[in-house]
Amino acid sequence: MGIGELDREAHVAEGTGAVAPRTLAEALRARGDEGLAALLRARPDLLNPVPNDLTQLATRAGTRGSVVRALERLDRFALQTAEALAVAPDPAPYSVLLALLTGDEGDPVIAAALPGAVALLREQALVWGEDDRLRLVRTARELLSPSPQHPSPTGLGPTVAEATSGMSPGRVQEIIAAVGLAATHDPVSAVAALTGLFTDRARMSAFLDGAPPEALAVLDRLVWGPPYGEVTSNPAPPVRWLRDRGLLLPVSARTMVLPREVALHLRGGRAHRTPEPVAPEVGVLRDHRPQVVDSAAAGQAYTALATVEELLKSWDEGGPQVLRAGGLSVRDLRRTAAVLDVTEEVAAFWLELCHGAGLLASDGEADERYAPTPAYDDWLDLPPAERWARLVTPWLASTRTPGLVGGQDAKGRALSALGPDLDRGAAPEVRHRVLGLLATLPPGAAADPETLFARLRWERPLRGGAATGPAAPGAEGTGSGPGLPDDLRSRLARWALAEAELLGLTGRGALSAPARALLNLPLAEAASPADEGGGVEESVAAERAATLLAPLLPEAVDHVLLQADLTAVAPGPLRRPLADALAVLADVESKGGATVYRFTPGSVRRALDSGLTASGLHDFLAAHSRTPVPQPLAYLVDDVARRHGHLRVGAASAYVRCDDDTVLGEILADRRSAALGLRRLAPTVLAAQAGPAALLDGLRAMGYAPAAESAEGDVLVTRADAYRTPARTAPVPVPDGPPAPDATLLGAAVKAIRAGDRAATAVRREPAAPAPAGSLPRTSSAETLATVQAAAMTGSTVWIGYVNADGAASQRVIAPVRVEGGFVTGYDHTADEMRTYPLHRITGVAELADDQV
Repeated sequence: MGIGELDREAHVAEGTGAVAPRTLAEALRARGDEGLAALLRARPDLLNPVPNDLTQLATRAGTRGSVVRALERLDRFALQTAEALAVAPDPAPYSVLLALLTGDEGDPVIAAALPGAVALLREQALVWGEDDRLRLVRTARELLSPSPQHPSPTGLGPTVAEATSGMSPGRVQEIIAAVGLAATHDPVSAVAALTGLFTDRARMSAFLDGAPPEALAVLDRLVWGPPYGEVTSNPAPPVRWLRDRGLLLPVSARTMVLPREVALHLRGGRAHRTPEPVAPEVGVLRDHRPQVVDSAAAGQAYTALATVEELLKSWDEGGPQVLRAGGLSVRDLRRTAAVLDVTEEVAAFWLELCHGAGLLASDGEADERYAPTPAYDDWLDLPPAERWARLVTPWLASTRTPGLVGGQDAKGRALSALGPDLDRGAAPEVRHRVLGLLATLPPGAAADPETLFARLRWERPLRGGAATGPAAPGAEGTGSGPGLPDDLRSRLARWALAEAELLGLTGRGALSAPARALLNLPLAEAASPADEGGGVEESVAAERAATLLAPLLPEAVDHVLLQADLTAVAPGPLRRPLADALAVLADVESKGGATVYRFTPGSVRRALDSGLTASGLHDFLAAHSRTPVPQPLAYLVDDVARRHGHLRVGAASAYVRCDDDTVLGEILADRRSAALGLRRLAPTVLAAQAGPAALLDGLRAMGYAPAAESAEGDVLVTRADAYRTPARTAPVPVPDGPPAPDATLLGAAVKAIRAGDRAATAVRREPAAPAPAGSLPRTSSAETLATVQAAAMTGSTVWIGYVNADGAASQRVIAPVRVEGGFVTGYDHTADEMRTYPLHRITGVAELADDQV
C-alpha cells in the first residue's frame, strides 16, 4: 500500500464537495457530527460557553490560549509534525510535509506514522485543508515558527526571503553575482533565484563542493541550531566567504543567521534531527511472581492504615494550630514526622492524604487547630480493605501535591503542608497515566523508572519540558539528582511512583491486582492505554479492589501476650475494641509484624483517668492475654490505682485538696512547686495561681497522680477521642482546565452549534434597504406582527432577531404556529424545539429566500 493510500485511509474527511474549504470555519462546517464531537471532546475549553455557530467555534479554536492548551496535549510526533508544518510553505502539500520529516533518504516508519499524526491535528482543528493544501492554524504557526526571540524547536532559522527583507537591492545583487547567478532587475526575482539555488539539491551540492573546508565547518556548527551566531566587525575569512554568498545572512550588525533553505540542504531535507514517530517502550527493571507483588502491596497497605490511625490518634485531643496563611508550621511538621518515625516529606504525604480523604480538617474556631473529623470515626468502623479503598480513591483524583512542601511558590513564599498553593491540576492525570503504563507490563513486572519517564515525556513533550518544546508554564524545580529531568510533570511521575508504593497500590515496583481493579484494568493480562478509565463507576471499582485486597491483609486477633518486663506483644493487628483500649492502657514501643506495647505509670494513670478502675484493668488484662498476668504488671496497676485520685485538683483559679495534710505539706516544701504559686487555705486544701491543666501537669511531673474534679467534687473522666471538628467535606480537586464532556453534553452541544450555524448562514430575502452584514433584522412592531401572522397561516419559516431578558441578542429561524396575546409560538429550528417568544422582544423579522424554505 502506497503512502498516498495510507494517508487517504487516515484522512479525516472535511467535505464531499468539489470546492476545497477556504477557512477553518468552512472546514468545520463540512465535518460530520462525529467529527465535531471529536473536536469538542479533545478540546473541552471550546465548550465553555457553547459556541453560537461554527464560525464562532472556529474563532475560539484559533485563540492563543486554546491553541496553547491543544499543543500541550500533543504527543511528540504530532508536535513534530506541527513544527514541520510551521517551517513549510503555507499551504503545504502532504508530500512536502512528508519530505520534511523523512528527509531525502526516506523513512518507512515515519511514513507509516505520519497519516495518523495529520489526522490527529485535523481532528483537533490545528490543521485544516485537503492533502494538497495543508494549513496550520495561524496562531499555532506563530507559536511554532522560528524567530530571533523564540527559536523554533526544529533549530531552523528564517527563509532567504525573510532574512533579506530589510537588505538593500544592491547588496542582494552582489550576493547573486557571488554565487554565479545572472543579475535581475528587481530584488524580488533576485531573492527567488537565490532561493531556487539553495533548494536545488544538485546545484547546491555542486556549489558547496567548492567551499573552503573552514567555511563548511562553520555551517556544521549552525546546521542543527541555534542558527544564529555572533561575528565581529571584521569577520574571519571563512565567515566572510559565507556572508558574501548568502549562506549566512545578517540579522543585525553583530549577528548572522543560517537561512532555512541552506540548513535543510545540509540536513538532507529533514526538519528534525531525531524524529520520534513511535512511542518509547516502558522497560522492565525486574520480574516477580504476581503473588509476591500482591503480598508485598497488601503488607504496605496494612502499614498505610496503621500509619493513618497513629497520626490521627496523636491529634485526638486537638492537633497543632493553623498558620495565619494556612497550613502547618515547619516545627509541627517535624513533630509529626517524629511521631510517625518518617521523614518530613513522607509525613507531609500522610497529612495531605488524610486531608484529601476528609479525615482531617481545621476546627474553624477562633484559635484554629487541626483535628480529626467525624468521618474519621465512621472510617474506623469499616473493614480494613474498605478503609484502604477510602484512602486511595481520593488520592487518585486529588490535585494536592505534597512533594512541593518545603519549596517556594512564584513569589518566594514557603509552601507548607495542608496549606494553599499545593494544587497542581496535572497531578491526577499523571497518577493515572503512571499506573496505566505499569499495567501495560506483564503481571509482576516492575518498570524501569527512566524508560517510564521517557514515555511520559514523549506523550506530553511541551508539558514535560523536553527539548522539542518550551517548558510548561509554572514548572518549578527543586533539584532531582544528576541526569534526571526536573520539570513538574516528571517530578509528579516520580512522586506518583513513591506514593503508590506507600499506599500499597504497587508492591516491589509492580502493579498489584487490587490496583488494577481500582483503575478498572484487566486483572489477568496486561492492559493497553485504551483500556484506561472504562465504564465501571468509581464506587464499583473501589469495591472490587477492596474485595481483592481483603484476603491478603493479616487477620485481626483478639489477644496479646503479656511479659514480665511490663510489655505486651500483639501477634498481629488487634481488633478494634481491644486496640482502642490497649492504646489507652499502654504505649507503643515498637511496630512491625508484631506490635510491642509497654505499660508505664503514666499509661496506667491515663487508663484510670478515662474512668477504668483497678479491678477493671485486672479483668481486662486477664481476659485478653494468652499468658498469665505477670506479677510486676499487677503490682504496677495496684500501686498507681492506690495513689490515683488521692489528690484532687479543681478551679479556684485552681486548688488542690487531699485528706492527708502531710502530702500537701510535702508539696509545699518541694521547690519544684514554686512555679505553681501554691498556698494553704485549709489543712486539706491548697490554692494555686496556675490553671487546673497546668496544675495537673506540674503535680504529675513531680511524681504525684492527681485527678481532676468537677465543681460538684466528682472525679472528671477524660477520654482521648473527645475532640472532633464539625462535619467537614473532603476538599474538591482543582481541575486542570474544564472537565471532559460526556456523550450527552457533546450531543446537545453539536446539535445547538449546528442549529445556530443554520440560522447564521441561512439566505434571506433582500429587504428594500439592506441591513449591515451580521446585524439583526429590524422591522416595526406592526410589520413584525403582520409577517409572523402571515407565516403562521402559510406555514412558512422566517428569520427573527431576538433579545432575551438579560439583553443578549441572537438570531433565530422559526416556523410560527400561533400568534396571540402578544406572543408567537413556533418551532425554533435553532434550538430544535417548540418555543414561545414575546413579540416586544423581537427586533425584526425577515422571510427566508425561496431556496432556503
